[in-house]
Amino acid sequence: MASAKIAITVPEDVLSEVDAAARMRGETRSSFISRILKTALKARRDAGITRRLNELFAEESVVATQERITREMDSAGTDWSDEVWE
Repeated sequence: MASAKIAITVPEDVLSEVDAAARMRGETRSSFISRILKTALKARRDAGITRRLNELFAEESVVATQERITREMDSAGTDWSDEVWE
């Protein structure tokens, strides 16, 4: 993946903590900050997905449909052992 150089201004105490955390992990400052930014962006995306799912399942008709489908699949002996939840 291509990278771009940027210049940002952060308080010195924050930079000291970033440098210490990166050192403890054996990472460069850049790789540490990149990893943290990726994690924050993923968390934001995941929170948005959760919010949308919560809105969807707040609708009684959707909940009733999902409960009916689940009962039907369970009564048919659906094997859920290969489901991967991450």
